[in-house]
Amino acid sequence: MSGEGVRAAALSGVRVIELGQLVAGPYAATLLGYFGAEVIKVEAPSGDPIRGWRGIDGDGTSLWWRSLARNKKSVAIDLRDERGQDLVRQLILKSDVLIENFRPGTLERWNLDPAVLQRQRPDLIVARVSGYGQTGPRSAQPGYASVCEAFGGLRHLTGVPGEPPVRSNLSLGDTLAGLHTAIGILTALVHRQRWGRGQLVDTAIYEAVFSCLESVVPEYDRLGKARGPSGSTITGVVPTGTYECADGKRVVMGANGEAVFRRLCEAMGVPALADDPRFIGNEARVANQAELEARIAAWFAARPASEAVVALMDAKVPCSPIFDAADMFADPHYTARGQIERPVDGGPAVGAIAPKLSATPGRTRHLGPELGADTATVLSELGVDDERVADLRA
Repeated sequence: MSGEGVRAAALSGVRVIELGQLVAGPYAATLLGYFGAEVIKVEAPSGDPIRGWRGIDGDGTSLWWRSLARNKKSVAIDLRDERGQDLVRQLILKSDVLIENFRPGTLERWNLDPAVLQRQRPDLIVARVSGYGQTGPRSAQPGYASVCEAFGGLRHLTGVPGEPPVRSNLSLGDTLAGLHTAIGILTALVHRQRWGRGQLVDTAIYEAVFSCLESVVPEYDRLGKARGPSGSTITGVVPTGTYECADGKRVVMGANGEAVFRRLCEAMGVPALADDPRFIGNEARVANQAELEARIAAWFAARPASEAVVALMDAKVPCSPIFDAADMFADPHYTARGQIERPVDGGPAVGAIAPKLSATPGRTRHLGPELGADTATVLSELGVDDERVADLRA
């Protein structure tokens, strides 16, 4: 989107059919599309609900949609209609990957049973995203990201001890599920390249969340301890946290390694603190956390955030002010790394997607399309004429 010439795409030649809506399944397809896969999104004639969610652009379309549906083709087909089901089945059998995130059993009711599809095309990869997975006693239950973050253990760890859990103002569970689904699809593509067969990728949103709980499971198994929330810190790691400065702004800082802790002490003007037996080693600092954190907090409180950040950065102590979108747009590092992608046709800016590949970088080729913009083109492969396309949209 920066005007650079087109470069090779890692997933060029991989065709993905996306039958999902909202976030989790579609985000997995977004990741694949960013790195070159052809993604055909099949939408109901009324469109994916996310087209109308959150910030709305001047043309009446959600900015979230423009970002989430980047690089995708939109095909409008009613999957509750047998004619639509037949066409989508044909598209799937001409594709490499199917992604869906409906409640388990929905595809089967629509005559699109993955097991049948894979018998017809053994190398087909089918990724199914749901709240609780395709099996188990909760599998039939609906599960949005918020609920699955609770069931997956994340909400219990988020917030201040003794207060209600809080939520990041994002669909974090959905994003994690999309990431895990993309990993599963890429793994399945490598397996298919070696053995010639596809497989089922079963992603439960709560399991994607659960996968990120670090040592919570072995701590409970061996020590009987269920880790809880810890505010702006993290249990068992000192010092790390959020500190308020004299101007009311806050800075996040972490200095829990021995060398970096010594550099922090030097930046604070108290180098001898690093040699105090109470603070030598993480275990000692954890035992004396309250006293150490009070001294660090006092240092931050005595100066504005900009001064604190400069002093810490000069000392090579990891730190950052807390950025909002305006800060990101203005920051030279974001600019240097190409994190804000601007479409050449003047549409809204979108965030780049990690990681950066040296030989086959991902890119935003176009923003999310209008509803059904590619229906005629895509269905022409199946011999469907314009009159029949209009009938399918009705």
